Amino acid sequence: MKVKSVKNFGIQFKTNRHKMIGQDGAFTIPINNGLLWYFGDTLIGKRIPGESLWYPGGKPVGPKDMSGMDGIEKMLNNTGLISTKNVDESGAADFNYILDAQGNIKQLIPLGKNEDPDRDRIWCLHGIVLDSKIYLFFIKVETIEEGIFPVNFKIIGSGIAVGNSGDWNFKRVTFNGSDLFWGAEQPHFASAVLNMEGEYLYLYGVLQGEDKIQRCYLARVKKDEIVQLNRYEYLSGFSPTWSKHIEDAIPIFDGMPNEQSVSFNKYLGKFLAVHSYDLSGKIVARTSDNPWGQWSDSTELYHVKINHPAELPYPQLIYAGKEHPALSKNNGQTIYITFVEFEEYYPHLIEVTFE
Repeated sequence: MKVKSVKNFGIQFKTNRHKMIGQDGAFTIPINNGLLWYFGDTLIGKRIPGESLWYPGGKPVGPKDMSGMDGIEKMLNNTGLISTKNVDESGAADFNYILDAQGNIKQLIPLGKNEDPDRDRIWCLHGIVLDSKIYLFFIKVETIEEGIFPVNFKIIGSGIAVGNSGDWNFKRVTFNGSDLFWGAEQPHFASAVLNMEGEYLYLYGVLQGEDKIQRCYLARVKKDEIVQLNRYEYLSGFSPTWSKHIEDAIPIFDGMPNEQSVSFNKYLGKFLAVHSYDLSGKIVARTSDNPWGQWSDSTELYHVKINHPAELPYPQLIYAGKEHPALSKNNGQTIYITFVEFEEYYPHLIEVTFE
């Protein structure tokens, strides 16, 4: 796997009719004849020239809901838009945000009655369409005061919400009384969903170890049993072997902040995983002959170089690297990847062509 060329399309979705001034995440899910883009925290309002979103007036925003802070009218935890599967001269083509009845950008998975917007957030993971239903995986976090970044959090768990493209109303799935399928100390499925021919889905989830290394784990489930937690199996050996017990799960590779993509690339003849490498600014790829591995060492596809204002008292965050397979060209010789630089807080789109 060698890179022939890279083209940077720059920031995406900045020009819009809804005063959207920043968002991260940017997973894509093929839907009908287009793409559903699924985002994390989305800010509505206006930016103050020369001022950081995260340090208004020189002070960190901290853990609270940013609605009403310094030009920000509303903060939404997760949102979406629909685009074509085309890329034009500026990047993602012909997009429209999913709106509520009042014509405003809609939060797809709302907070529950016992959740507090000053503490709880429901962030995007990946998703899939099965039999006209849309399944969105999510991660629940609690924001906290402690930490070196302007916004700090701890992970509570992850789960699934289900809805449709008719009304875009999503409801969290519960199992044994909980809407969190996987807890804080378990891999957070699914930051990537691999849908192949056959009865199984393969789901990739990340967990940080006590050594602070982020590792990826693999689960599988039959497509018609996606909402039944007790039907999931976890990779326990590369032969492969599978276990019903998540504590038997083995890591398959490491280094991603959390988000990633996994697809089958026809041009390479391999499964392809793409992710940011920690917070270094490097976007890397790995290949495997099977969904479970064993996976190759990482190969650098692109190194993000964006200036970070020296006066900001936190290290630069470049994250959320992932491929969007539905946009690929020439059987995957050319692929499209997004990433986010936290201070800019918009997805960037790049085009990578392999030799």
